Amino acid sequence: MSPARPAGLTRLATYFHVHLVSDSTGETLNAMAKAVVARFDGVIPIEHIYALVRSAKQMDRVLEEIAASPGVVLHTLVDRDLREQLEEGCRRVDMPQIAALDPLVGALSRYLGAALSTRVGAQHALDTDYFNRIAALDYAMAHDDGQGTTEQLEGADVVLCGVSRTSKTPTCIYLAHRGIRAANVPLVPGQEDGERLVGLKNPLVIGLTVSPDRLVQIRRNRMDGLNAGRASTYTDHEAVREETVKARRAFERRGWPVIDVTRRSVEETAAAIINVLNERRTHRVGTSW
Repeated sequence: MSPARPAGLTRLATYFHVHLVSDSTGETLNAMAKAVVARFDGVIPIEHIYALVRSAKQMDRVLEEIAASPGVVLHTLVDRDLREQLEEGCRRVDMPQIAALDPLVGALSRYLGAALSTRVGAQHALDTDYFNRIAALDYAMAHDDGQGTTEQLEGADVVLCGVSRTSKTPTCIYLAHRGIRAANVPLVPGQEDGERLVGLKNPLVIGLTVSPDRLVQIRRNRMDGLNAGRASTYTDHEAVREETVKARRAFERRGWPVIDVTRRSVEETAAAIINVLNERRTHRVGTSW
């Protein structure tokens, strides 16, 4: 048995090399690697990303770099010859290599009884879904921070409403990448309280709220980043508390679903919004998440 660690002694982080080899953009592989590594405390990967690897010559260069920094190799290669070249190269240097998608692809293949596609980058095809995502991104940019008329907002799938610094813009951009047309309207004390959104018929209006303490912290960091250290109601705790309470009451008065973003990442907020949209489409009612 290893000796017990003395009380109060912090465990040092473990660094390791991880080589991500893809014949496409590498986005899928990178996301998978991050999700898996996040399950381990005190482990920090040193990432080496090799995207668009589509020839034996490119693979030779990849193997040289892998041999120079021993670690773990993850790949999503479709081409059989390139896979065999990578596998053989890893065997020579006694390095583990993992085909990240194989278990899921194999299970689906057995379930569906369907042949596998050998087309590289099939998930990035220029199809209708791709152009819908681009159109959604254009829409989000054109209708950010209250831009656009009420009539134009009717073209949205969802309109996010909230006080300043509740992650409205990044959430809209994230939703756009999922093909959802999202606009956002800020609540500005004394100017905008969301009244123009009441009559919207097509989009779902969702209110975003956050705890006053967290909002003050975010706003102060924002002001520090802009070198604007002067105190104002924008960062005054009592004023911020009143602002958030008023916003929440406005949302509840209008019957809008409310999502608290205090402890949510942008991805988690977007997931909650998608759940509300799905419930709406199946005629179920949800008012708070």
